[in-house]
Amino acid sequence: MSAPFILIVDDEPGIARLCDRLLTRAGFRTLAFTEPKKAMNYLRNEHVDLLLVDIRMPEIDGFGVVSFAKEQQPDLAALVMTGFGTVETAIKALRKGVDGLILKPFEKGDELVAAARQALADNQRKRDAAHMQALRPLFDVTEAFLAETRPERLPELIVDAVCKHLRCKNAAYYRYEAEGLTLLSKRGQAFPESDAEDVDKAVTLIQKEDIPVALNENGTSHPVLQKELTRLGLSSALLVPGSHSEINALIYAGRSADEPAFREIDLDTLLILARQAATAIENAYLYAELRDYVQQVEDSQKALVQAEKMAAAGRLTASIAHEINNPLQAVRNCLHLAGRDDLTEEKQDEYLALAEAELERLTTTVQRMLDFYRPGKVKPKKVNLPEVFDHVLGLMATQLQKREIIVKRTLPKSLPPVLAVSAQLQQVFLNLILNAYDAMSGGGLLEISARKRKENVEITFQDNGTGISDEDQRNIFEPFISTKDGGTGLGLTVSYNIIAALGGELAFISNGQAGACFQVTLPIGGE
Repeated sequence: MSAPFILIVDDEPGIARLCDRLLTRAGFRTLAFTEPKKAMNYLRNEHVDLLLVDIRMPEIDGFGVVSFAKEQQPDLAALVMTGFGTVETAIKALRKGVDGLILKPFEKGDELVAAARQALADNQRKRDAAHMQALRPLFDVTEAFLAETRPERLPELIVDAVCKHLRCKNAAYYRYEAEGLTLLSKRGQAFPESDAEDVDKAVTLIQKEDIPVALNENGTSHPVLQKELTRLGLSSALLVPGSHSEINALIYAGRSADEPAFREIDLDTLLILARQAATAIENAYLYAELRDYVQQVEDSQKALVQAEKMAAAGRLTASIAHEINNPLQAVRNCLHLAGRDDLTEEKQDEYLALAEAELERLTTTVQRMLDFYRPGKVKPKKVNLPEVFDHVLGLMATQLQKREIIVKRTLPKSLPPVLAVSAQLQQVFLNLILNAYDAMSGGGLLEISARKRKENVEITFQDNGTGISDEDQRNIFEPFISTKDGGTGLGLTVSYNIIAALGGELAFISNGQAGACFQVTLPIGGE
């Protein structure tokens, strides 16, 4: 790092040379002027770390030079020299933002060197304090950026934050894409707005080199951009790359001719904003990808649930066909008999009543099937378990009776409702009952019981069928694994996921009894 550069201004050539010699010997880089106007012209174009200036000079006094220097370079340190040290002079120096005051003549050379170092140190402390004060609000900006998960909204938030924290009316956010620089959001005057190829190349080079650029009216390091700055009537501009991962961006802030030029702290602020913005945008894109993935998983899950529901319904086809066929045949026979001329009116009424009863039975069966196929509401609510079992066992009644399977149901009257979706519970219970049915080809006993346990209700399905081997028990809830001919291998998987989504648990219970035992645990839905 190079030594600090000190600009010396004193109308007495001897004092100017003395200061130059003492400070150069101490390791500083120096340049001395005896004419204030020449020093002021130098300050317009060249960076200075410390201005050492005499207060009393014939053309322009030292305080006038300090004021001009602070306008051109707000962050430079100032040390004034005077042979007439008074309290009034010291107070005026403080009001002008001077960092130190030294009396002439110098008794020792070390006195001047120490004063210069002290002025530089005091100025650095003031700048650090100003940095902290300016950067503290940026923590709130970070929170606002990271809270936004929609990538398309962030460019607008970034531009608003730039205008607010840099106190400027002009700002823009650009993205580098395959076709070139793309403006995504702006406030006031964008930069660049020219379609000139040389301007576009200059801005692109800034992004590629990943080096921030500060432009002002008197700058010379970027002639193409300097010309664009003048054309747009801006006093200063900041261009900061904001690249992160595969996202390449550029953030711009500009001040008009009637606004003060940007300071070093403004560039630091924009650099921090650019880093925060880049991280927030990458997070937003990752969140959007995750959101899309979750949506795909949810859609797949819904499709899986519906597919298994249709498969379970297919296993009921024989029973339902029997349930529908028998009443239809009975209705047909009754109507045929009721239409005979040789029957009494009383007998005709009897046949018509039988036909009506069979039609009612048919309607009930069809309604049960419609209720099973119809998608349930997604939002869980209080569900009465006895009603669910009445519905499911009603669907299975004919099949169970035909195979001589006895169902023993033990549901206490004090059993509270559970928090669930009725149609989903029907599907789970139907799957478990059908599995028990398949395991008891020669008839048997299915015991369904329930009890309240803490804040849950436990429902147990115990059959005395062929049971499940130890090897199959380990992966019983994995998809596409089935021990039955023609089984989908999805019934228990879908049932497990349904119960888990309701905040409950489906488990296989190894209790040493013959057959298989499954337990469903569901949260209580309220007393």
